[in-house]
Amino acid sequence: MAGRDGFVMKKLKPLIIGDLEIKVPIVQGGMGVKISTASLASAVANCGGAGTLASVGLGDDRQENRADYPKASREGLIYEIRQTKKSTKGIFGVNIMVALSNYEDLVSTTVKQGVDFIVSGAGLPLRLPELTEGTKIKLIPIVSSARAADIIIKTWQRRYNRIPDAIVVEGPLAGGHLGFKYEDIMSRKTDLLENITKDVITLVKNLGLKIPVIAGGGIYDGTRIADFLKLGASGVQIATPFVTTFECSVPDNFKELYLTAKEEDILIIASPVGMPGRALRTKFIDGVMKGEKRPISCNYICLKTCDPHTAPYCIAEAMFNAAIGDLDNAIVFTGAVPPKIKRIISVNELMDTLVNGALEGLNTNGSQEHLFTVKELADYLKMQPITIYKHAEQGKLPSFKVGASWRFKKATIDKWIEEQEKTRYNDAK
Repeated sequence: MAGRDGFVMKKLKPLIIGDLEIKVPIVQGGMGVKISTASLASAVANCGGAGTLASVGLGDDRQENRADYPKASREGLIYEIRQTKKSTKGIFGVNIMVALSNYEDLVSTTVKQGVDFIVSGAGLPLRLPELTEGTKIKLIPIVSSARAADIIIKTWQRRYNRIPDAIVVEGPLAGGHLGFKYEDIMSRKTDLLENITKDVITLVKNLGLKIPVIAGGGIYDGTRIADFLKLGASGVQIATPFVTTFECSVPDNFKELYLTAKEEDILIIASPVGMPGRALRTKFIDGVMKGEKRPISCNYICLKTCDPHTAPYCIAEAMFNAAIGDLDNAIVFTGAVPPKIKRIISVNELMDTLVNGALEGLNTNGSQEHLFTVKELADYLKMQPITIYKHAEQGKLPSFKVGASWRFKKATIDKWIEEQEKTRYNDAK
């Protein structure tokens, strides 16, 4: 990555949310439990994206904390926000699920600590403006349909005389709990993210509003980013690829599970909270799929829809187990597409790869000014790639770097060729 003021951040159109300018239009998705923590969110923010803390289950899973789960969660969230602020001056926010029993407390805590935005899904955040009244925190609901977006927009307008600062659209290929019916996902009756995104963009336009729409769910590389930017999205939300970075705080065996995963290892489960979820195969998941039940000892119902008397297992406990690397007793949520880079890399390298791919995707089919790679320019000029590379390194060709790779603007190269020909002609006179 070229740095906070480098070329990469200037080439993609920034994501503007009110008075926030996110230089790289990538919002890192909130992943719980204890996946999207300060180390990851701050690293993404330092690369010009928007970092996101996941607020769910941030208290240590000790017996004394189970006795007062809301207090432990509150203190854990305060710690992560403060750690993030120590590590970055960039833009970051908190993901708070409506389905959490301590939703209001977590929103209140976030407001008091002060962050740039709150992302809220797993239910319709109809009261979010009331809970954040008098603050400048940007409010970003997550929806899985234009209908949900319409309800939120009109409810907020009617009750609070305000609209969302942005909207995240999550499609059926997202990870974790999904805003679709189990049977629809299994029968592939859910709409594509592309269609839902277009529907929400059209809705916003027809309402005469200007609300940035951020597409998320199954966006795993730069080509997919470019697809949605071309579609009219103002930015994208990406989560799963960030798990396999050095800065993600989960144990190495957690990351290894992602790196070695094949498509057949990604399963749809019926979560005890009443929503379908997408997870990686583990010994625990195999047991769940066979109908095995595990006794639940619950002092606090952390999710509004959970009934510990009928739930086959405690999903919070299973996700805590994942966070400490006890994968045989864990649920590990994931997006529909395994990581494309099969090694642990830095957030910086991942962001660079994503932006590089997006730039190349946006410059295909002539939608923007064409950029040559070294090989493409070598073919264009009928020269060896090594010669092109050396000329770029020596400053003999008009060029710039996207990450570690040289790129060449076609229009600038054509002008350079014209100048070279004029020089040769003048020298020959």
